Amino acid sequence: MLTAHNFTYGLLTPALAYAMSCLGAFLGLRCTTRAMASSGRARLSWLLLAALSIGTTGIWVMHFIAMLGYTIPGEIIQYSVPITIASMLIAVVVVGIGLLIVGFARPNWRNLLLAGTFTGVGVASMHYTGMAAMRMPARMSYNPTLFALSVVIAIVAATAALWAALRLHGTATTLGAALIMGVAVSGMHYTGMAALHVYPPSAAGGMLMTGSGATAENFLLPLIIGISVTAFILTATLALSPTAVEMREEQELQERIEQAMAAIYQNQAVGGVPPPRIEPGQAISRAIQARRQAESGEPTWPA
Repeated sequence: MLTAHNFTYGLLTPALAYAMSCLGAFLGLRCTTRAMASSGRARLSWLLLAALSIGTTGIWVMHFIAMLGYTIPGEIIQYSVPITIASMLIAVVVVGIGLLIVGFARPNWRNLLLAGTFTGVGVASMHYTGMAAMRMPARMSYNPTLFALSVVIAIVAATAALWAALRLHGTATTLGAALIMGVAVSGMHYTGMAALHVYPPSAAGGMLMTGSGATAENFLLPLIIGISVTAFILTATLALSPTAVEMREEQELQERIEQAMAAIYQNQAVGGVPPPRIEPGQAISRAIQARRQAESGEPTWPA
């Protein structure tokens, strides 16, 4: 069996990988929180953005930053470009399925576990597809026990992160959930790497890793940097957008406006007078006036 090193550059690659995983998870979970305060297409858009954030920055970037520290003495590790890109798409799609379950299914433990399972499987699928993208003259196989343990770690921690994001609110709790998600991805990654055994190409069994590919410096680094910069931009944009509480308050105000307009139209219809054209500003003022009159017990009259 060939000797491999996961920490060629010390703690630099695992620490940076964990930080990027937490950033992607934090961004994705904040999007999930905003999705639950929205409805319809707005909810779908937030959930898709969450899947993109977790799948790319939270999982894919973490994996390949950690892989920059994985070396085998005397061997040059390359990566198949199509399989590497496919691993990113797998992460986004599978995590997206889990988040759509959270966003649109009935809120109960069964659906939460189902969503956590999909999200955890997305983490594991991305990892082992990314490992299959390695190209060098060697064979690889996995320890079945550690392989199964890595998948369980991903599912349990992903479920816990989703639960925290859905049941608890606020930046601090979302950050805590993101740290849990970072542990899920990192823990799953290094457990999976511990399960990996690499042998010379002449050895029997295992999957042969030969073929053409691109080096990490020429392919992975530019892609990792591009995705990381995009993640930071999305984080800044998300920080400037309305919070989930503000979105709920705006939705409640819109509902009060619609109720006030409906009352005005109903009163006009009863009196036989065609309903007047109401401008948005008038509707807001009338909604506020109607709310004050309702709180004071005074009757509401159309203007």
